[in-house]
Amino acid sequence: MKKRIVIALGGNALGENLKEQMTAAQGTAKAIVDLVEGGHEIVIVHGNGPQVGMIETAFETAARADPHFPILPMSVCVALSQGYIGYDLQNTLRRELDFRRISTPVATIVTQVEVDPADPAFLNPTKPIGGFMTGAQAEVLRFRGIPVMEDAGRGWRQVVASPRPVNIIEAETIKAMLSAGQIPIAAGGGGIPVAMQDGQYRGKSAVIDKDFSAAKLAELIGADMLIILTAVEKVAINFGKPDQKWLDTLTVEEANRYMAENQFAKGSMLPKVQAAVSFVGAAEKPDTQAKIREADFSRTALITLLQKAKDGIEGKTGTIITR
Repeated sequence: MKKRIVIALGGNALGENLKEQMTAAQGTAKAIVDLVEGGHEIVIVHGNGPQVGMIETAFETAARADPHFPILPMSVCVALSQGYIGYDLQNTLRRELDFRRISTPVATIVTQVEVDPADPAFLNPTKPIGGFMTGAQAEVLRFRGIPVMEDAGRGWRQVVASPRPVNIIEAETIKAMLSAGQIPIAAGGGGIPVAMQDGQYRGKSAVIDKDFSAAKLAELIGADMLIILTAVEKVAINFGKPDQKWLDTLTVEEANRYMAENQFAKGSMLPKVQAAVSFVGAAEKPDTQAKIREADFSRTALITLLQKAKDGIEGKTGTIITR
């Protein structure tokens, strides 16, 4: 059956630098066009961890060398990352679409995502950005007052506030593109964080987790499925232990129980499971912005590898999250 699907691309789908990004985007395009070829409506959301870190570092370095160069706020860095990541994605997608003689247009939308300025996340920065560093390098940043944290056993990274999204400003534009048979690339890097101030949206110093933004967008546009792509084929409990167990399915109740047991790593699988539960269970929230429709109760989320997305939709692999 034809589905409206929001896909959240993980870092492995984009690489760590410009050269890796172009190569990774080509493989990513093939997997996504497989879904387009299957008749599905697709919206693409992507991360920007290494990219936004490079942008911030580049302007910070330039500002040290020449005071006329500004140190850009994080919201502007995210906007820049949306442009150059979207540029690679839409061009590689178009090439793959043309190769298969599919005439579906694709375009990147500079997307603002509203956050609550009173979100407690602003008092406790936890979102990793940029590349990995050694403990000694992290100590230098910490001495300069820049928050850092150890990231799921993979090294140290700079961290910024990561508030939850409350609204996608360009949601109606994204819906219009889908209705016109187009593929939107939206909410890149989790979206440009903004909050209402003095009658207009103004940027906030934060990076929004792209999985939560994808879940919010999927809710607002009435998607049937949220696909969160990551570095493993399925979600596991007791990960890395002798009794590790891969999960084919997860109900919201089971997911909440496992999260209470700290089964999922905070900087890795936990936000993906949280985002999946947020989307699947959205119609039951009294404060939801989406209208409760019969279709809401058949919402599903899928967590799997990029290369397994098509098989996951067909129920052959991945972890499916349901009510």
